[in-house]
Amino acid sequence: MVRCNISWMAPDFVHATSSATMSSALRLRSRVSLLSNIQTIAKAHPYAVAGGALTVGVLAISALVNRRFARAAEHDNPPAGQFLDVNGVRLHYLERGSGEPLVLLHGNGSMIQDFESSGLLDLAARTYRVIAFDRPGFGHSDRPRSVVWTPAAQAELLRSALDRLGVSGAIVLGHSWGASVAVALALKYPGLARGLVLVSGYYYPSFRPDVVALSAPAAPLIGDVLGHTLSPLVSRLMWPLMMAKIFGPQSAPEKFDAFPKEMTFRPSQIHASAAESALMIPDAFSLHDAYPKLKMPVAIVAGDEDRLVDVDAQSARLHGDIPQSTFHRVPGNGHMVHQTATDAVMSAIDEVARDGSNPDRRPASSEVQSAA
Repeated sequence: MVRCNISWMAPDFVHATSSATMSSALRLRSRVSLLSNIQTIAKAHPYAVAGGALTVGVLAISALVNRRFARAAEHDNPPAGQFLDVNGVRLHYLERGSGEPLVLLHGNGSMIQDFESSGLLDLAARTYRVIAFDRPGFGHSDRPRSVVWTPAAQAELLRSALDRLGVSGAIVLGHSWGASVAVALALKYPGLARGLVLVSGYYYPSFRPDVVALSAPAAPLIGDVLGHTLSPLVSRLMWPLMMAKIFGPQSAPEKFDAFPKEMTFRPSQIHASAAESALMIPDAFSLHDAYPKLKMPVAIVAGDEDRLVDVDAQSARLHGDIPQSTFHRVPGNGHMVHQTATDAVMSAIDEVARDGSNPDRRPASSEVQSAA
């Protein structure tokens, strides 16, 4: 008979083995208890549990469907321009024409095709070297979440991009949220922004209850759930109403049919748009005291019936804060004045170019009624 002697085993080894066994037993007991609790709840509230399971299932299916739609949108609308890798950000841009550089910055929720479909890009390319950017998170440009993409942060990115493109000075046009980026660029790099054309911008903080709802997809945790499930569906349903608001009092022109609206319903772009909505008021607060420091030629353009932004409280007030600015108030037009009164915006660009090349021609602050 062979006797096993285990007296050689170290006490620590025996203790560790016992602890591991006990830990495994506790984990198993915890799982059994959890399963038992779930079964108890399911028996007590069968409809609630079934409803919860159904909700999770619907959300999961919605996420898969939205992912397929997003891929289809990107397949049907491939990049029309080129890419720059700037500070770790893949930035998409479109360049046309030659002459004095003109930078175009689109509004929130939009992309390069807004300027392209309006005809402004090709019209300007007859005279200028036009560089239109997909701002971070829109169109085909990346938007790393490690950065809070304020107007100042985007201005820094664009400065680096323009430096890579050999641009040391340019007229900068910004529409809506893009106007804030244009202003931030001019304040931070006045030598780079030789002139500004600010179209339908939001410049001063105000009470905007709509911002809370628009910002929801950017909220931590729940925002990603919304952005991948419900928000794309809601955006599709709300599209006609939103177009009526931003184009009103006019209707969207036929040329806007070329705008790839499916790209705006992608979860990534919905998140970017929501993040910019959340930044809108605080960024206006941080920038507005510095507007009088802008010394370059500035043309301010706004449709006098803008239903999204109060023209008198925003564009007209900005005109008062920038002594050398001109204000082009376009009758019968709304927020998308570059789409519905493209020639008026083009005239403002040419005005800034003339004033920038000949400082003696810079007009005193004046307001003009531009033809629609």
